[in-house]
Amino acid sequence: MLDYASYALVLLALGAYVLLDGYDLGIGILSLFDRSDRRRKEYNELIATAWDANESWLILAGVVLWAGLPGVYATVLPGVYLPLVVMLLALVLRGTAIELQSAALGYRRGWGLVFGISSLVATVCQGLVVGGVLSGLPHRGGVFTGGTWDWLTPYSVLCALGLVAVHLLAGAAWLQDKTTGTAHERAGRLGRPLILAVAVAGLVLGSGLRFADPQYLRFDQPLRAALFGLAVAGAVVCAALAWYGFGRRPDWRPFAAVAGTEAAGLLALVAATAPVVVPPDLTVHAAAGPHGSQLFLLIGVGGCMPVVLAYNIYAWWVFRGKFAQPSVSTETAVGPSDTAAVAEQAAQVEQPERPVPAAPAASDGPWAAVAARRVLLTLLAVAVAAVSQDVFGGVRAWIGPVGVALFALTALAGWIRSDRRSAAAGQFDLRAADR
Repeated sequence: MLDYASYALVLLALGAYVLLDGYDLGIGILSLFDRSDRRRKEYNELIATAWDANESWLILAGVVLWAGLPGVYATVLPGVYLPLVVMLLALVLRGTAIELQSAALGYRRGWGLVFGISSLVATVCQGLVVGGVLSGLPHRGGVFTGGTWDWLTPYSVLCALGLVAVHLLAGAAWLQDKTTGTAHERAGRLGRPLILAVAVAGLVLGSGLRFADPQYLRFDQPLRAALFGLAVAGAVVCAALAWYGFGRRPDWRPFAAVAGTEAAGLLALVAATAPVVVPPDLTVHAAAGPHGSQLFLLIGVGGCMPVVLAYNIYAWWVFRGKFAQPSVSTETAVGPSDTAAVAEQAAQVEQPERPVPAAPAASDGPWAAVAARRVLLTLLAVAVAAVSQDVFGGVRAWIGPVGVALFALTALAGWIRSDRRSAAAGQFDLRAADR
């Protein structure tokens, strides 16, 4: 019985992550297709309030798999190692971009691109992981026996595209609930086409699961068929409510309906595949850990989940209502150069008798941002080398050194270019900078 309790905890954590971090990722992807720097800055500030708490559910899901279902952990992790590591690197870069963008005056397009692209990469990798697992990972005795690229299948690619549509829909629903003005209107217009895209993805993935999944899906069992039918019907009803709610008041209704659609879709997937966790034959009971580990896990993680949920609720309560941009930094500025110009004009109006020191180039940023970029490049080079050696070690031994060399040259070129531009802007004059 404890093994199914661990399975339920995994489903709860994964469902919460898909819902909460899903709208984060969806808003990041939507920012790539928005030409307004003011709206992009607004998107970033919306995400900066709770993105770290939303990603905590992914950590909880990993802990439950590691301790509660070690057979699943030992099979899935090496089977999807490459897209999983890329996803984690994308999430790290995304969090860095969110915080540095939030701390900057105006909108920094470089960090905006990092935010949007890393959101898209993380979503695609998550879809590839889910599709790779549903397509079946070769294993024997709870140990992965396949190759490096077994996760890459036509069904996993379709899952990646479908998850992008789902996250975009959740992002549009959240924007309608939390924004005003043009961002609110744009979200209302995007909602219904995205519902159609999610519906098509659901039909394709649902019908293709029978062919992609190597296990025999026993829909001839009355209870399983009834639960699956009820879940699908619930998803259809929630999608219809979301369709009606987009572009209409109250603004919270589309997001609540999208949350119901995602929950119903997850329940339909469980009804179709349970008790098999990793196709074709790794069941919950076979993958479960010892009784003592299960009990310790339920007490520890079961106690952490209410704390994480309370943090989410507290963040929602603190930042409840519509988001409003500060008038100085966003009402008239459409980019970092415009923000600097407005600040300089305000200083000249207030104190006309005092000279205003030259502002540093907006593209270079403060020294902390420059240092952060260099540290991230170094860490990325080390991570790429580690992944390359692990995936291609003994087969393509030259990939690791070549990757490190390329990243080192890129970092060196960026370092020299940044220092030359900083010197030309007078940023190395510390006394002027202090003034």
